[in-house]
Amino acid sequence: MKTQLKSSLNAGITFGIVSLFLYLIGFTTTASQIIQNLLKLKPASTVLGMDSLTFSFALFIGLIGLWAGVNQARSQKGQPFGTVLLSAVLTGLVHGLIVALAAYITGSLNASGVKMNTYLSQLLPASVKLFLFNQTPVLGALSQLAFLTLTALVGAAVTYGLMVSNVFGKLADAWRSMWKQVNAVPAIAKFRASPYFSYVMYSLLLLVMVFVPLRAGQYWNYTLGTVGIYVLLGLGLNIVVGLAGLLNLGYVAFFAIGAYTVALLTSPAPHGLVWNFWLVLPLGILAATLVGVLLVVPVLRMRGDYLAIVTLGFGEIIRILSKSDALTWLTGGPKGVNNVGGPVLFGWVFDDVSYLYLIFLSVLLAIFVTRRLQNSRVGRAWESMREDETVSRAMGINILKHKVLAFAIGAAFAGLGGVLFAARNQFTGPEDHNMMVSINVLSAVIVGGMGSIPGVIAGAFVLKGLPEILRELENYRVLAFATLLVVMMLVRPAGILPASRRKFEHENAPGNEGSKQ
Repeated sequence: MKTQLKSSLNAGITFGIVSLFLYLIGFTTTASQIIQNLLKLKPASTVLGMDSLTFSFALFIGLIGLWAGVNQARSQKGQPFGTVLLSAVLTGLVHGLIVALAAYITGSLNASGVKMNTYLSQLLPASVKLFLFNQTPVLGALSQLAFLTLTALVGAAVTYGLMVSNVFGKLADAWRSMWKQVNAVPAIAKFRASPYFSYVMYSLLLLVMVFVPLRAGQYWNYTLGTVGIYVLLGLGLNIVVGLAGLLNLGYVAFFAIGAYTVALLTSPAPHGLVWNFWLVLPLGILAATLVGVLLVVPVLRMRGDYLAIVTLGFGEIIRILSKSDALTWLTGGPKGVNNVGGPVLFGWVFDDVSYLYLIFLSVLLAIFVTRRLQNSRVGRAWESMREDETVSRAMGINILKHKVLAFAIGAAFAGLGGVLFAARNQFTGPEDHNMMVSINVLSAVIVGGMGSIPGVIAGAFVLKGLPEILRELENYRVLAFATLLVVMMLVRPAGILPASRRKFEHENAPGNEGSKQ
């Protein structure tokens, strides 16, 4: 009983801190507006006696309360129903007390005329009133306490019922059984075992990529192009981090070099070198590759955190140099480079559809190269290095050569992405190449699944496509990344679409035998 009491208190405090943090940064109001838009509720409408925004807020805070109850029921698996409900009630009470106290204090200060947004910019009077369900501080605080306790109780009861009936287990078994029967069909089994299976799937994907740009419109073509460029960057970083195990936090430097190469050689200013795009394209890739080799040579014997710090510093050096006033004559300085030349093919000036096709073709080329490398002796050497450099060296693998090769190929992919990025936007500047680009690409690789090509594609869509759809979350992008990474570590440590080898290793790790992702 003592252990269960401690677990309930810890869960209540944790969820209380999370709710309080979301309130103080203004996310509760933003989430309520998103829910209001998703449900297509009019601002002036009422639902269950509440205005639409307050109702949307109740849904959001209620989901957090349900989550607390679900979490507590799962942690009390195997305990009697009464014990589970008691633990959930205690969790909800602690959670509710923290939120209610915050609601009462901020509501009282707001009623007294204190402008709290002077100290916390997102804590506007409208946000405080919404957090109180548009009631007085006392009634609002009591409403929060009762509501969070009730939702925790409901969440625990429903979860307990689902666990007892084993609904999800039965559904999973039924799905596995059906999938096993489908795969047992001789023709399907033969086709899946064929080396051409993956190429057929990529051909179907290619057909989709051919027809989608024609119907998507300019905005979505631009968004898909951005996702495609990040897929290209992710595939390059996947070679360095996912296959070779070399943590590179300055990957944006190679992206910047490719972009500035095409910008400086095709733009009328600052050098007046209006070269042909198709001539500059391989030069941008070559420049990024050479810089990648020059970077890795001095740090060949570094690994882990030391290598990460060095590459991070290198990326920042490139960014600072690109915005330096002293180098304005060379790079355009803080203003960047405008009027970057784009591709022209047989007199046809590329539009948004043509650029998207070019990006798609580049991604397909990168996928082809990555697959060939991954299944070659070089790829197996990289994976051996990733697991243990010392053992790999003892087995005769040339560690230095394969490190240089990994950095060079990864830098080449980034250089190609930079060339396409600058040419499509007809502009590039220092702010396009900050550290967040490296963080975004690394997050896409980790979330998607390190060493997995489909995982990188999925990670790029999740981290670059979804923020474009949910523009309201733009101010909380860093928070979303951090939350997503934590959730992925807890739920799917190997990524959304992990590589088969990593998935096998995770499922057969000590304590995970027989687990299925």
